[in-house]
Amino acid sequence: MGAQAFESIVGRIDYPMYIVTVLAGEERDGCLVGFTTQCSIHPPRFLVCMSDKNRTTRLVERGRADTMVVHLVPEDAGHIVELFGGETGDETDKFERCEWSAGPEGIPLLADCPSWFAGRILERAPFGDHIGHVLEPFAGEDPSDAGWFGFSRAKGMQPGHPA
Repeated sequence: MGAQAFESIVGRIDYPMYIVTVLAGEERDGCLVGFTTQCSIHPPRFLVCMSDKNRTTRLVERGRADTMVVHLVPEDAGHIVELFGGETGDETDKFERCEWSAGPEGIPLLADCPSWFAGRILERAPFGDHIGHVLEPFAGEDPSDAGWFGFSRAKGMQPGHPA
């Protein structure tokens, strides 16, 4: 019964969705991420947990990317959620289908997600079917105080890779 209660509780939490982008050598990718949290105030730290099945994670885990950009997805950006959550970088160059510019260390910044921060990966740890990355934020912008795209809206989407 404990697992059922847990699933019920976390199923009601409507936390914001993020898109993480990375650049590893000449390869870039990005993915939709729901499992995140600030994990320290002083010094500032943020935990990003990414599926161990997607290409973005593979680029990071091969040790070729030590920095990522975390974009807060605005509430009206369902199209970008569908692109970065419903497509896989193994089959689609997602950046050919959206507007972006080079940000810190050349990492893609998504025009449709104006609130973002860049962070250096300090630690990595496996968490079941996700890999956690502790970030040290070093740059960012937050020009908008608009709402965000919530997890409840992304639940029904078919992921670009098997769950």
